[in-house]
Amino acid sequence: MKRTDARPDVEVTLPHEVVKMSTLGGMSLIRAWREHLGLTQEEVARRMGITQPAYAKIEAGKAQPRIATCKRLATAMGVEWEQLTE
Repeated sequence: MKRTDARPDVEVTLPHEVVKMSTLGGMSLIRAWREHLGLTQEEVARRMGITQPAYAKIEAGKAQPRIATCKRLATAMGVEWEQLTE
């Protein structure tokens, strides 16, 4: 999910492992980050204040999250929101 409204002054970097899981492993970028960080869906959902099934839809790409949701997700994971959208 590529966003065109990312901050232009922010250089977005991703760990090699995340890129590898996303491209070679066929995972969504959100799932790759979650697994890289060693978090469960339940933990991320709890940190976001949503249910695990709602989070699972976001991670699976069945729901297109708004930018505000991406920012909450990034905060829950401790990453920059642009790192979840590139």
